[in-house]
Amino acid sequence: MSHPRRHRVVRTTGILSVGLAAVATAMPAAAGAQDTVRFEPTVGYSTFAVREPVLRVNPGVTLISRTNFGAYYTPEGGAFPGEVGPIYVEGATTNDILVVRIIEVKPNYEYAAANIRPSFGGLSADNRVRFLNDPIPTRRYLWSLDLDNMTGTTSLPDSEMSEITIELKPMLGRVAVAPRGEEAFAGLWPGDFGGNMDAQEVRPGTTVYLPIFHDGAYFYFGDGHARQGYGEVTGTGLETSMDVVLEIDLIKGRTIDWPRLEDDDYIMVAGSARPLIDAFRLAHVELIEWMEESYGFGRWDAYQLVGQLGESTVANIVDPAYTVIAKFPKRYLPR
Repeated sequence: MSHPRRHRVVRTTGILSVGLAAVATAMPAAAGAQDTVRFEPTVGYSTFAVREPVLRVNPGVTLISRTNFGAYYTPEGGAFPGEVGPIYVEGATTNDILVVRIIEVKPNYEYAAANIRPSFGGLSADNRVRFLNDPIPTRRYLWSLDLDNMTGTTSLPDSEMSEITIELKPMLGRVAVAPRGEEAFAGLWPGDFGGNMDAQEVRPGTTVYLPIFHDGAYFYFGDGHARQGYGEVTGTGLETSMDVVLEIDLIKGRTIDWPRLEDDDYIMVAGSARPLIDAFRLAHVELIEWMEESYGFGRWDAYQLVGQLGESTVANIVDPAYTVIAKFPKRYLPR
């Protein structure tokens, strides 16, 4: 689908353009600088899996790209465009950790779409169990985005306040590697491979660490949200197209079991499962193990400290697996 006239894409001086299944050629700006690659996606996939890469990059690359654009975001509506990837990271092995530093996530289109539906969302009836309550109506909210002031406005047809304007907080709903073995997970799934975690914390300033299950990692990203509440209660954020800048790197010779995140204030772990308590437990167990392995805490001391200082957010309660983010404040870590 061609992009609407106002769909803007990042333009950066000195960036090498590459095509589908291309190799990201080194183009350092100065000695010792990271390589920078610009990539225009031309295909979107609806599953996370091992397949022919759309791009190959070296560790340490700065990737300037965008999420896939599709009719889903337009006033007319339509199909979801799928994710960008897989991106093959040269030298990545199953004994390593994939590092994705999120430098920029910025809306590049004037609209975002959000839906409520009777059979999807945290407060809707479960379509596998009969309920007596009236179903939620199917309704599409179209948000007009002001990209200069970073606000979004929508109408409220049933309310005394006829419209509302809110501040945008752009994020990526989906960052992933290819799952284990020959598994393929639909785009709605989160798991130990990352995927559709729908975590507000996957935003500029955050570094995401992902386990690697196949040599090359097969990295995917997409599902830009101009804003989303914790839990993604209705099943959608403000879904729109994004320009992104990501640094892709490796930590060699170390492994993790679940996605980890880090920003200026917290170390964090994403656990995904059903029921919600299992996602909570997975995230907190891995957080305690991280404190033990990397920061010198005894296991039971770490457990005690998480009990008094830990924080958590519910990222999603609508996907096939729920996601919880367990956090520990970095100001209490040893320097």
